[in-house]
Amino acid sequence: MSLIKKRAVPATLEKNLLAAGFNPLQARLYAARGIASPTELEHELKHLLPFKLLKNAPEMGARLADAIEQGKRLLIVGDYDADGATATTLGMKGLAAFGGKVDFIVPNRFEYGYGLTPEIVELARSKSPDIIVTVDNGIASHAGVEAAKAHGIEVLITDHHLPADTLPDALIVNPNQGDCPFPSKNLAGVGVMFYVLMALRAVMRKRGAFADKPEPNLAQWLDIVALGTVADVVKLDANNRILVEQGLKRMRAGRACPGIMALFTAAGRFYGRASCFDLGFTLGPRLNAAGRLDDMSFGINTLLATSEEVALPQARELDQLNRSRREIEQGMREEAERALINVDVADRYSISLYQADWHQGVVGIVASRVKDQFHRPTIVFADGADSSGADDDEIKGSGRSIPSLHLRDALDLVSKRHPTLIKKFGGHAMAAGLTLLRKDFAAFEAAFETVCRELLDETQLTRVIETDGELPSRDLQIVTAELLDKQVWGQGFPAPVFSGQFRVLEQRIVGEKHSKLKLSNTDGIVLEAMRFNWSEPIPRDIHAVYKISVNEFRGERILQLQLDYCEAI
Repeated sequence: MSLIKKRAVPATLEKNLLAAGFNPLQARLYAARGIASPTELEHELKHLLPFKLLKNAPEMGARLADAIEQGKRLLIVGDYDADGATATTLGMKGLAAFGGKVDFIVPNRFEYGYGLTPEIVELARSKSPDIIVTVDNGIASHAGVEAAKAHGIEVLITDHHLPADTLPDALIVNPNQGDCPFPSKNLAGVGVMFYVLMALRAVMRKRGAFADKPEPNLAQWLDIVALGTVADVVKLDANNRILVEQGLKRMRAGRACPGIMALFTAAGRFYGRASCFDLGFTLGPRLNAAGRLDDMSFGINTLLATSEEVALPQARELDQLNRSRREIEQGMREEAERALINVDVADRYSISLYQADWHQGVVGIVASRVKDQFHRPTIVFADGADSSGADDDEIKGSGRSIPSLHLRDALDLVSKRHPTLIKKFGGHAMAAGLTLLRKDFAAFEAAFETVCRELLDETQLTRVIETDGELPSRDLQIVTAELLDKQVWGQGFPAPVFSGQFRVLEQRIVGEKHSKLKLSNTDGIVLEAMRFNWSEPIPRDIHAVYKISVNEFRGERILQLQLDYCEAI
């Protein structure tokens, strides 16, 4: 059971927005999300926070400008998720456009794991770099930085993950450094790289580098920035919304890079109506599939493709990888559910699961699904051995949390209490990864449960579904759905979700696992609705939580409700 709760709407903010010309629905929705004035919804690039506020960005811009002038070899070390892939792509395109000699490597998660490790430095040496530039990683890479320095390789770190108590001995650009004054702490790794390129351009402009040649236009890469930002599920604060909106505009105009255009085609989605949903649930998973099941270099090369003719076969292969990922995920979810049959989840504050034959690349998704189902912080582990059999006594876990528990801080507390238990860990408030010895799984499960019991209370274990309340019948129309779809919604700036009472007039199963419904609201208006991934009978009279959308089929466009949750009344 979940608690359905209406978002608070500050009266003063709502009044201000009404006076500014917003309609009543818009004023209510924006006020509930803390918007005080229309300027906060203006997404022009001129409103971006200045790069000079980002600690060390000007210094890194100068260092990169020096390296480019001196013909130094730059090597980007990326990460194997969508944020890392887009940040690597942006670094490759941007540094090359400014005249840099640049290449990249990205760790294969099954052989090397995450981040700039000494092993990755050894791999990097084969490309003879003068400077390593990390993207979406590096803030915890003390050993990797020291290994690089021992071989005469300078390291520049761009990252956005939370730092530990000590930092690597390198020039670092990360808004989450303790003394960084940058107001937005929510930049994704690709966003940090975009700001570094802003700083680089400013330095080169000041040095007269563009006196006899065109200056690269950074806006041309905002489609890549938007994809990585949304796919990494960072908070879409005002600054990130500008980056995402500008990227979506490029996509809708058909001016995205060939790789992104090919991903739209392979997914069967129309780029002209690109939305955050497309980035987070269509393109992002296809790009992530390369890192989960294969090698993210393939995904990066898709984004780097110079034509759709080259990119489309690669995008179709990513689409197939994503289908395989879904099949593996489904099997693991079913096994996880069976493993929990005899566990009283209601009496637990956390869930930790391990199975030897689970796929290391999919544990994070399964953790997310289990967390959603039971509303408990969840960590799912798989064997950590690579194909050579190295580290065959390790297991690697990926965790997802609920809003009331900061997962990385919880793991930090476990590590401090049991210094030999966790070999390494890192992450965010809502997601984290860690490595254990297989023999220590039971000890970790107990220690993590103890910490969660201390940091959570019973009320926080009840899922709270925040909604925007009733949607008046006058607003149940296509024009409303289209108006809402134009805004940038996402993590920290949630898409409108409404609640109301309905009578179920018809229901049937489509696609073997989805419920297609015909509903009547309290005013007698009949509406089409879907509840995806739900095949159980739905009661006749329900209280439902839903979004509104436009369903297009055979040239006909109708309003459709998408039910996220319902309960009998």
